[in-house]
Amino acid sequence: MALRRCVSVAKAEFAERYWDRTPLLSPSLGNYRDLLTVDGVDDLLGARALRTPFVRMAKDGHVIPAARYTGGGGAGAEIGDQVHDEKVLALLADGATLVLQGLHRMWPPLVAFAATLRQELGTPVQINAYLTPPSSRGFDPHYDTHGVFVLQVSGCKRWRVHPPVVEAPVPRPPWGGVAGEVAAAAGADPAIDTVLRAGDALYLPRGWVHAATAEGEWSLHLTIGLHAPTRLTVLDALARLAVSEPTLRAGLPMGLDPADGDSVAPALADTVAALHAWLDTITPEDLASQLRGPAWTSGRPAPLRAVAQAAALPGIGPDDHVAARPGLPFRLDAPSGGRVAVHLPDRTLAMPDACAAALRTAFDGRPHRIGDLPGLDDADRLVLARRLLREAALVLT
Repeated sequence: MALRRCVSVAKAEFAERYWDRTPLLSPSLGNYRDLLTVDGVDDLLGARALRTPFVRMAKDGHVIPAARYTGGGGAGAEIGDQVHDEKVLALLADGATLVLQGLHRMWPPLVAFAATLRQELGTPVQINAYLTPPSSRGFDPHYDTHGVFVLQVSGCKRWRVHPPVVEAPVPRPPWGGVAGEVAAAAGADPAIDTVLRAGDALYLPRGWVHAATAEGEWSLHLTIGLHAPTRLTVLDALARLAVSEPTLRAGLPMGLDPADGDSVAPALADTVAALHAWLDTITPEDLASQLRGPAWTSGRPAPLRAVAQAAALPGIGPDDHVAARPGLPFRLDAPSGGRVAVHLPDRTLAMPDACAAALRTAFDGRPHRIGDLPGLDDADRLVLARRLLREAALVLT
């Protein structure tokens, strides 16, 4: 399980004592070289034709302009966002930190790891890698507006961690407005001052100020960003629902002075009263209908072999096996009006209600022989299977 490789305590204890509350240092959890190595970083740089923004570089607290390590890629790739590995080499030799971003989308071991961790936590995740030369520092003390797991892959890095200067920060407003407070906090005695070595892990809730410096060898670590929803996420969803409520769309009195507290006081009282009355009518399913879309599109389902699947479609038969695409969010509605709906992140498929039993079976997470899907004859089973394979909701196994 992925979480077990990030924390040294049981899931229930982590959720109760640490999640979004306090850091957790977990030494000697194991070996992370199956996820990424320095050789893998070289592979990404030299053979994968990376482009910005999947690469950043920084040194001594300053982000290096992308123009210093990017350019055109030659014939057929003239756009100037191609990463030039020889320019990266020169900057690394000068002590710059290399950041590979979005590895949960491109590096197969991390694609799988991110998918498992997201399933365990119910939280969208992103994974970046940080490669820092010996005795070098990429970024100044700062805090993140999301929680992170730090997994030390190789080398070692000294981390100094300080309590938050903003409680439960979110992306808006940006953290730069408290740069002075962050600098002051970083000058005080740290809550954590430790060296992470290969196999160590650190959990930092959002807001905890931190900075890290490589020790006497090259350091490679993974940072896993945890983009958990907050109560503001719920408020945003309620605001979208509120647009449909006429009492909340009502205009304010003529002559109201929005700059004067006494003038807006009656409008505030009326709006709060209308809001309370409307909120009493909102059901959990109303809220879920607004949260579902952003949650479902915040991550990627497992990659599929699109060419192979498209080529196989005409020739599938009852003896072929299919399964729900791993990591693909979906929802099956109960049959209604002679139809049954399959809700996917970006579309809804309407099927005859005779397909309901076959759909429940096909989406139960296990592989099934097409000829065994219940409630249909073989001809209809093949029609259903082809439709769902074409929509990338099922995959051939």
